Amino acid sequence: MAQIAVVQRTFAVLEAVAASGSTSAKEVAGRLEIPLPSVYRHLQELVVAGYLVHLKEQGSFELGPKCFDLGLSFRQRVIAPQPIRHAADQVHRCLGAAAYFAVYRGEDIVLTYLSDCEKHPRLRPLRFGFHEAAHATAFGKILLAGMEQEQREVYLRARGTPRLTPQTLVDPSGIEAHLDEVAARGIAWEHEEFLPGQTCAAVPVRNGMGMAVAAIAMSIHAPDAAHRHRQIETVLREHAGRCSRYLRMG
Repeated sequence: MAQIAVVQRTFAVLEAVAASGSTSAKEVAGRLEIPLPSVYRHLQELVVAGYLVHLKEQGSFELGPKCFDLGLSFRQRVIAPQPIRHAADQVHRCLGAAAYFAVYRGEDIVLTYLSDCEKHPRLRPLRFGFHEAAHATAFGKILLAGMEQEQREVYLRARGTPRLTPQTLVDPSGIEAHLDEVAARGIAWEHEEFLPGQTCAAVPVRNGMGMAVAAIAMSIHAPDAAHRHRQIETVLREHAGRCSRYLRMG
């Protein structure tokens, strides 16, 4: 697990640098909410390995030659492709809410893109590489609902289902019944289960075989979501469909 955490942090740092083209250690630390000394040490390690270059005069970092050598494979595996990012950005703008894109990768449900702004910020502690609390997040629920029952049970048993708020579902039978309902409706709602005062929704993104391999989601203050369920669902389904078509073309 420690090795996985290191890889995820590496991906997060590279994504933070790639997002702005050139950025400082302080900006990376602020974006990822990681202490500056740790970020600076990690940046220097990536410079030595050739994944980043340090522009000393500007005090900033850019992607290095090894990243470009990895080419399309790197971008597809580490950072959500541009059409996916565009779809999430559109959800953000259409709904006036933070938007997210998550995938089932390896043995985890991982957040790979966030679209937010000062007026409509992402939920803390959600960040690139976040992979905890699938039972309590909308994007986690929709991907859990797409799993075979045995696979889902193994996933939840390995990671646990901690109670994060008074609304969090923690009982296995209750979670199972809820995920069956999510699968039938094709949309997951999360009402103050991850963070108090917040409502989230997610719909699946499917590959050419119809399997749910990713999710597009949004978060909004709970009172603001009360009378917008239909609008939220319509926007999410529209842009999830676009993401699905992109994956089928890949």
